[in-house]
Amino acid sequence: MSKINLFSSALIAASMMIATPAVVHAAGDESPPKSTKTTKKCKEGRVYDAETKKCHKVESHNFSDDQLYLAAREMAYDGQYQNALNVLDAAENQDDPRILNYRGFTNRKLGNHAVAMEYYEAALSIDPDYILARSYMGQGLLAYGDKAGALTQLAEIRERGGRNTWSYTALSLALRGTPTSY
Repeated sequence: MSKINLFSSALIAASMMIATPAVVHAAGDESPPKSTKTTKKCKEGRVYDAETKKCHKVESHNFSDDQLYLAAREMAYDGQYQNALNVLDAAENQDDPRILNYRGFTNRKLGNHAVAMEYYEAALSIDPDYILARSYMGQGLLAYGDKAGALTQLAEIRERGGRNTWSYTALSLALRGTPTSY
């Protein structure tokens, strides 16, 4: 796919997200993270702490679950799947749907389809309205040949008020055969 087509797809996704800002956060929709010093500066799965202005080993620093989640998410999008899983391991609340969703995402990217689906299902059992988990699950189903399952997740996102969100757009693009890195 050309850079122009990728740019066009990203532009469409961004414009759709702007259309419904109230739905976006309330429904759990999140566009890909921007790179921070965690992925730009830190090595070996360390996480940047803005307060100390240093990269720390996760187990040697008192990061909140929110900080760990954001760092793991960023690492996952940067292709640092094992580092992301290690950071997620340090979260106190292992039943947080966001933590479960990114365990699914990283396992899907590592090729562990069945494990990924278990994590997505666990996240959705806690929060059925978590449309990002539905989008990632749908993309995983599609990657393994289950187009009907992916369409079901797309319909669920739409029915839960997520039609004009990044999650809906990303899964729609995948269903149309537009390659994504999500």
